[in-house]
Amino acid sequence: MIDGMSCGHCTGNVKDTLTSFSTGEVEVSLEGKYAVLETSADDAALREAIDDIGFDVVDIINL
Repeated sequence: MIDGMSCGHCTGNVKDTLTSFSTGEVEVSLEGKYAVLETSADDAALREAIDDIGFDVVDIINL
């Protein structure tokens, strides 16, 4: 769950950032305010990367 995204440019930035952590496709939803990816990165690294581009990680759900 990511807070602060308000347009397609925002979702593109989030997707570009998370792609470097992903082992597959990254899905980012503006309407749902979330991103889905498969990764072995730890939660802190993901939070920091999203924070660095100006958005807030509200929650991370590991399945």
